Amino acid sequence: MSDTLTGQTILVVGGAKNLGLAIATRATELGARVVIGARDGDAATKAAAALDGARGITIDITDETTIATAAAELGAVDHIVATAAAHHNVPVSDLDHDKVVTAFEAKVIGPLLLAKHFAPSMPATGSIVLFSGVAAWKPSPGKAIMGITNGAVSFTASHLAKVLAPLRVNAISPGIVDSGTWDGMPKSDRAALFDGVAGNIPAGRVGATADIVDAAAWLLTAGFVSGETIHIEGGARSA
Repeated sequence: MSDTLTGQTILVVGGAKNLGLAIATRATELGARVVIGARDGDAATKAAAALDGARGITIDITDETTIATAAAELGAVDHIVATAAAHHNVPVSDLDHDKVVTAFEAKVIGPLLLAKHFAPSMPATGSIVLFSGVAAWKPSPGKAIMGITNGAVSFTASHLAKVLAPLRVNAISPGIVDSGTWDGMPKSDRAALFDGVAGNIPAGRVGATADIVDAAAWLLTAGFVSGETIHIEGGARSA
């Protein structure tokens, strides 16, 4: 259906680029009023300008004041999608305290504060979609913080689904996805990464943006799904 979200307001935190923007675009196509939240308010407004009826707002997932201010300004929203992340991929011996804290703020603390400030005004039919990641189930040297924070997201979804019910809370756990996140790599290195991943997972390819967007759109309308982590990673956990 083309109007499954008609009349509903969806806040996409981290929605100014890559997967977040793709989800915001799909939600608009499905009839939703989209609010794009980003640390850079100008970037959020610019991204929103390309979407019919959308608006941008400043939300720094690591700053509770911006979350509270946005909640007061927006009032009730129907759904929240939180895609923000802060990576700190180094060996344990090189961990930096502040960067570890920021990683947890982006993936766990920030979403909890979104729930604190937005959930009281959300309708019983509303939902929150968080983003975990396959690194939680595939331990790898140098990726401990990524894995631990992504694993914590899964538990965050299950606990919030219980305490915020009937509001639904779920998480998506992507694998390696060609969503723009890797575009900073040299083209040859990116191709080698994607080929290596594709050759080692059952699906035989890396993910596409549409794979994740489809899952997010489904979760926003799946009224009998809550407390779940949906794995969209081509079978990577079994590889």
